[in-house]
Amino acid sequence: MRKVDIFDTTLRDGEQSAGVNLQSHEKLEIAYQLERYGVDIMEAGFPASSQGELQSVKQIAENMKHCTVLGLARANHKDIDAVREAVKGAAKPGIHIFLATSPVHMQYKLNKTPKQVIETAVESVRYASQYFSHIQFSAEDATRSDWPFLAEIIEKTIDAGATVINLPDTVGFTTPEEYRKLFEYVQENVPNIHRVKLSAHCHDDLGMAVANTLAAINGGASQIEGTINGIGERAGNAALEEIAVALKIRQDAYKIETQIDLSQTVRTSKLVTKLTGMIVPQNKAVVGANAFAHESGIHQDGVLKNKQTYEIIEPEMIGLTSNKMVLGKHSGSHAFNEKCKEFGIYLDKKDSRKLFKAFKDLTAKKKEVTEDDIFALMMDSSLQETSPTYQLELLQVSYGSHVVPTTTIGIRTPEGNVVQESATGKGSVESVYNTIDRILNQPVTLTDYRIQSTTDGIDSLAEVYVQIEIEGASSSGRGIEHDVLEASAKAYLDAVNRLNVKEYFGEQAKGVSSL
Repeated sequence: MRKVDIFDTTLRDGEQSAGVNLQSHEKLEIAYQLERYGVDIMEAGFPASSQGELQSVKQIAENMKHCTVLGLARANHKDIDAVREAVKGAAKPGIHIFLATSPVHMQYKLNKTPKQVIETAVESVRYASQYFSHIQFSAEDATRSDWPFLAEIIEKTIDAGATVINLPDTVGFTTPEEYRKLFEYVQENVPNIHRVKLSAHCHDDLGMAVANTLAAINGGASQIEGTINGIGERAGNAALEEIAVALKIRQDAYKIETQIDLSQTVRTSKLVTKLTGMIVPQNKAVVGANAFAHESGIHQDGVLKNKQTYEIIEPEMIGLTSNKMVLGKHSGSHAFNEKCKEFGIYLDKKDSRKLFKAFKDLTAKKKEVTEDDIFALMMDSSLQETSPTYQLELLQVSYGSHVVPTTTIGIRTPEGNVVQESATGKGSVESVYNTIDRILNQPVTLTDYRIQSTTDGIDSLAEVYVQIEIEGASSSGRGIEHDVLEASAKAYLDAVNRLNVKEYFGEQAKGVSSL
C-alpha cells in the first residue's frame, strides 16, 4: 500500500464559491471537523487578502494539533510575509505559493516572459525557504502549460527549496489520460523530482475533477487536493469525500491508503453544507440524500435479499446512522457539552452557554432533538462574533387568502436604536423583505432564496438560506427558527450583517485565483 496525503482547501478555494462568505468562528468549526476527518494538510485561507482573513488563518493555525496548516501566497514578499505571520503559531506551519505557467496566463495576466516567470518563482520560493520547511509551489494552469517549460520551472523551484510541487488543472480542461501522462512526464524529465511530493489539484468544469484526480494517483501523485462536497469557484473542485471512498472501495485497483476517517464523512459534509449554504444535490455521489435510496422494485428486492446487489458502500462506513439524541429537556449542561464534543462542536464558555439555552428552549417545543437540530442552533446568528449588526426585535405579519400581506418589523441598529417600519408585498416573505429594506434605507437585491427543514416532522426547525447584493457586493445569510417567516427575516439580516462585518474588518476580495 502507498500512502497518499489529503490536502483540503475548503476554507480557501471552497470559500471562493459565489455568495459564500464564512465568518472566522465558522471557519474554525470547519477546521476542527476537517482535522477530525483526518486531512493531512489544511489550506486555511489567503492571509494577504485582508487583515480579517489573516486573523482567521492565525486562529485556525493556533488551534490545529495534528495537520499541517498552510496559507496561500502569490509569488511576492508581501504575501509570503503575511502567511508567515498567520501560521507561525501552528504545530505544523507551511506555505503555498502559486504562479501561472501557461502561455495564455503568462502573456495576458502576468505580462511576463517565461524567463521572468521562472525568475519570479525561484526568488519567491528561495525567500520563503528562510522561514518554512514545508513549501508547496503550484504551477497555475499546469495542464495548459508547455511541458518542457513546466519541467524547467519545477526543477529550479525544487532547487530553491520547494518540498511539494502541485500541477493544477485550474480550469478543468484536461482528461484523465492526459493528466496521468503529465505526472509521468514530470517524473521522467525532472532530475530532482525525487526530493518532493507531487500533488494534483483539479477543477470540475467538464465534470472530470474526481476522475482526473484518481488518474493522477495512478500517474504517481502522492498528494491530492480538493474540497468537501466539491465546492469552489465556477463548477467547483474535486470532492474529497468521493475520492476517499473510491480509494477505499476500490483498494484492490488503486492500492492506496489515506488517514481519512470515513465515519466522519457525512458529518463533515453536513457541517460544510449548513455553514456555506451550498446544498448538496440529492443524487450526489456518497453524501447525496438519494445515495442509498432505492425506488425500483427490482432494486428494493435485491437489497432486501443482499445489500451488495445494489449497494457497494455501506452507510455505516461513511457515518450515515440515526442521529437521534438521547438528550431531552431534563438533560444537564455537562451531558449536553459532552455530546457536543462527540459531534465535533467546539465553542468557548460564553457561546456554549448560549447554545445550551437554545437547546433547552428547543426541547420545550420539540420531542426529539437531533444532531442536525444542534448544528442548526449552533449556526444561528446569535453566536456570531462581536461586530456592528442589525438585530431582529419585533416581527408581526398579517396575511391570508384575500388579504394583502402586511409586515411590521422592529430592528435594533448597530448604533443601538430600535427602528420600526411596516410594508406590504405580493406575498408574506416579500412583505417581510420590503419592510427590512425600508429600515435599512439602501438598495438590496435578493438573488436567491431557499428553505429546508432540519429533520422530518411538523415540529422541525426551518432553515432559510438567502443571497443578496448591495451596491455590487454579494453576501449570503441563513436563519433558523420554527416559524418560516421569522427564519426568513433572520436570514436576510444575517446576509446584511456579513457584509457589514467585512467592511468593519477591512475585508477585501479574496478570489485572486482558484489555481
